[in-house]
Amino acid sequence: MQSSAVDQSETITVSHVEQGHEEHPDLRMFGVLVFLCAESMIFLGLFIAYLSFRLMAPAWPPEDTEGLELLLPGINTIILISSSFVIHNADTAIKKDDVGAMRMWFGITAAMGAIFLGGQIYEYTHLTFGLTTNIFSSTFYVLTGFHGLHVLFGLLMMLAVLFRSRNTAHYSHENHFGIEATELYWHFVDVIWIILFALLYLWR
Repeated sequence: MQSSAVDQSETITVSHVEQGHEEHPDLRMFGVLVFLCAESMIFLGLFIAYLSFRLMAPAWPPEDTEGLELLLPGINTIILISSSFVIHNADTAIKKDDVGAMRMWFGITAAMGAIFLGGQIYEYTHLTFGLTTNIFSSTFYVLTGFHGLHVLFGLLMMLAVLFRSRNTAHYSHENHFGIEATELYWHFVDVIWIILFALLYLWR
């Protein structure tokens, strides 16, 4: 009799726990938004520092510093902005339970991101100034390099999604947090680059 009462008590406890898990709100996307807000504050601080240096400098860039070319960064910008539309197709596909299409669009986006990083590295190797040449070069490398790290992290997120999607049942129209989080992060990376491109390359 006592054993039966204990079993019944345990059943009720487990039931309450399971019910609590079911009723617990999913705050993962909120967590991603908080993370992106924190990253935005870091970039904002870097932007303010760059603007402060520029506005106080008698010449920008300094007279002994060669200006930046527009062709390669412009192509890179087009590639990165276009990738935002490509990755959105992946989110659309998974909401239709089309895992194959989602993987294809994620793969294309990852390739575009890799091309962007390759173009940035190529640009670095052909610049005539280094990290410590002057205040302009230092801010340029810090801003573009920090953004490049974010692009690299975005690529790793895409590869993680592609790896987990090997199990075709892992993602569906009901369960696709990893895809949505990666897409939102990638849009953030694109917006930051647009601001950087305007500040560093277009504002002469």
